[in-house]
Amino acid sequence: MNADRTLDLSHLPPYEISNKAPLWWGQLLMAAIEASMFFILLVMYFYLRLSVDVWPPPGTQLPHLTWPTLALVMLIVSGAGSYIASEGAKKDSRSTMLGGMFLNLAPATAFMVLRFVELNTLNFKWNTDVHGTIFWSIVYLHSLDAVADILFTLVLFIIVASGKYGEKQRLGVHVDSVLWYFIILIWIPAYVVIYWGPRLVGGS
Repeated sequence: MNADRTLDLSHLPPYEISNKAPLWWGQLLMAAIEASMFFILLVMYFYLRLSVDVWPPPGTQLPHLTWPTLALVMLIVSGAGSYIASEGAKKDSRSTMLGGMFLNLAPATAFMVLRFVELNTLNFKWNTDVHGTIFWSIVYLHSLDAVADILFTLVLFIIVASGKYGEKQRLGVHVDSVLWYFIILIWIPAYVVIYWGPRLVGGS
C-alpha cells in the first residue's frame, strides 16, 4: 500500500500578476472563443459577397472611410495605455496603473464616439439588405465587446483611484489588457474587409 503523498505549496504566492496566472490564460482562451465568432462572421461576409454580382446591392452607398479610419487610429492608440496599465499592475505602481487606464479609456471612448458618428452617416440599416445585415452584425458584435471592456476598465480605474485595491484588482488590470488587445487586433482585418473590400472588389 502506497503512502499518501502531499505537496507543500505554502511557498507559492496566492496571486501571480504575470502571464503565468491562470486568469490570464482564461482571458486569453475567452478571447480565442470571441475570435472564432468574428471569423465566422467574416466567412459569412465573403460567402454572401460571392453570391451576388454587385456589392453592396444597388441603392446602398459604400461605407464612408473617414470616420471609421479615424476611429481605428484611436483604437490602436488606446492599446498603448492598456500596456502601460498592465506594466503598472506588475510593478504595483498606482500612478502607472491610473495613467495607463486613463490613456486607454480616453481614446477608447473617442473610438466609440467616432463609431456612432459613422453609423449615423450610413444610408442602410441591418434589415435593408444582405449587405446591411452582415455589416451591422460585425460592427454590433465588436461594439458590444468594446463597450463591455471600457466599462470594466472604468470600474478598475475607480477602484484603483479610491486606493482600495489589492492583488486581485491588480491582476484584473493586468488581464484586462488581453481583452483590449484582442478588440484592437480583431478589428483590423474586419475594418479592411467591410470598408476596403467593396472598394477593391466590385463596389457599386
